[in-house]
Amino acid sequence: MTGFDYDEMTTRNRGFVSEAEQARLREACVLIPGVGGMGGAAFMALVRAGVGRFVIADIDTFEMSNLNRQLFATLDTVGMGKATAARDGALRINPQAQIEVLGGEWPHALDRLVAVADVIVNGMDDAAAGVHLYRRAQAGGRTVIDAYASPLPSVTVVRPDAPRPEVRLRYPTVGVAWTEIDADMRVACLQREIEYVLTHSSSHAHVDLGVAAEVAAGKRSRFSFATMVTMAGTMMAEEAIRVILGRPGGTDHRGYFFNPHRVRIERPLPAPIAAVRGIVVRRFLRRMMA
Repeated sequence: MTGFDYDEMTTRNRGFVSEAEQARLREACVLIPGVGGMGGAAFMALVRAGVGRFVIADIDTFEMSNLNRQLFATLDTVGMGKATAARDGALRINPQAQIEVLGGEWPHALDRLVAVADVIVNGMDDAAAGVHLYRRAQAGGRTVIDAYASPLPSVTVVRPDAPRPEVRLRYPTVGVAWTEIDADMRVACLQREIEYVLTHSSSHAHVDLGVAAEVAAGKRSRFSFATMVTMAGTMMAEEAIRVILGRPGGTDHRGYFFNPHRVRIERPLPAPIAAVRGIVVRRFLRRMMA
């Protein structure tokens, strides 16, 4: 494409990153399985930040219901594969970006993908593939940036030496081959994640609990809102850049929730308080799902 200039595109990044850091971003490779909501927002932010290489994967196509929050979803891309549409959209921002696109075969290529990636951003919500991703990332020594299934924007940074989410959140998948994770296990994984979110954040005060109960019971799809999804994706992109550049700070494997309603950060509770509150949350969830 004539007229494109990478240096000009990224000139306003100066002050946030140095010239040497910008060069590192240009050479970096990010693996993003799932480029719909949060994954798509993170992908777009990283493209605009000047990251030069990506491997993206998605098995879904854009639908009309995605228009409310997914940045690469437009009337023109409804019906298109999400990964292909996201790649095309990214190349309209930076035509020099190198972007490998994969579909449903990506979990079987993870060892190769993890080896070439500097960092992984998890944008999918499939429990089985997620368990597989985290296990292979740990084996390959790579950090995974993720977020909770939460109505409040959140972000986690799971480094290779950190506990896997399936262990920390007590998923029933521990010791189970990812290909053997069934539908009941998937629902149980989501319920454990929701239990954690309700225990450690004020999410219950900012969502329709009746709808949330249907999601937890596996009776309806997750609900999402544009501002929350985009904020979470941007937070994920920021942490990915921090990992690429080796910058100190940021969050850890437990992460945090950003509450824009009350303008505050909500961090995981101390274990004794969480234990007591967890009992209340579990009773609440059982009652709501009954």
